[in-house]
Amino acid sequence: MFEFAFGVDDLATTWFTYSPLQEAVFSLRARRHAAKYPWQRRWTESWEAAYRTLDTALLDVLVTPRAWTPDFLTPRPAFQRPSFEGELERVSATPPETVVKDFTAAYRGDGAPLPEPVLSLLDDPVELRERCVAQLRAYWERCLLPQWWPRARTVLEADLAYRGRMFAERGAEGLFAELDHRLSWRSGVLRLDDPDPRVRALGGRYTPVAGRGLVLIPTLMALGAHTDIDPDEPPLISYPARGRALMGENPPPRVPDALAGLIGPPQARLLVLLDQPASTTALAHRLAVTPGAVSRHLSALATAGLLTRTRAGRCVLYARSALGDALVVGGS
Repeated sequence: MFEFAFGVDDLATTWFTYSPLQEAVFSLRARRHAAKYPWQRRWTESWEAAYRTLDTALLDVLVTPRAWTPDFLTPRPAFQRPSFEGELERVSATPPETVVKDFTAAYRGDGAPLPEPVLSLLDDPVELRERCVAQLRAYWERCLLPQWWPRARTVLEADLAYRGRMFAERGAEGLFAELDHRLSWRSGVLRLDDPDPRVRALGGRYTPVAGRGLVLIPTLMALGAHTDIDPDEPPLISYPARGRALMGENPPPRVPDALAGLIGPPQARLLVLLDQPASTTALAHRLAVTPGAVSRHLSALATAGLLTRTRAGRCVLYARSALGDALVVGGS
């Protein structure tokens, strides 16, 4: 059990962000423990061929058998909306002794022996660190960045917008009550109950926020709220992102680069999706964006003669026209 004590001004220094690097590292859990992350299964299957072109022997052991990861691979964000490359640069600057300490701690806490290739590289932690950086960058570029990350980022941004509204409308108690069932707020103290026996074995901790701020991070890969306490850093809590189940729907088909360059990525994505008739609401749900944003693009595509519109009761269904079909085929 962890308790975070807030002073009079501490809520004013509480802030939300998300971490592309954390999402990338934690997504490796979805491959290792697919049954626990059903909303990610379609995605992991869709990038399996690309994953097999990487150093899977190393990537597979960045997550322990019970889903722990070395802390240096997921540095806490220093500001809102950091870039993946910026966060990876921080990993590249990790002191060698920290690389050894964090790998050892992760596997010791898991109760598992250090595996190859980590074990053989502990005597050269700089090489181990650089191989981790290189493989995470390749994993991001080949597997996550093309389609998964744009959709994941939309879900995370929607979570941040929702939390901000809840805080404005309902205050701290309303905000924390909705983050996760493990969290509770009472009389200026935020309490986190983690059921993991390995975490409980660490004992309870009482942490005054004390003007340092509290960092709150939504993630698609958490099964419940958890914390990372470092005496030299502001306290941090990660929690399951609202709407993460949207990731479980079929991934949108790949958008040809030529088509995206011709009419823009948003309209190209819609045109590719409309191989079957669909409504504005259905498209918005699949893309995890607002119906208004979809409607504007659909109107532009219809005006250009790339879509047809058919009314079905109160619903308007959009489908590609012959010209739209020809454009998608030609852009592939």
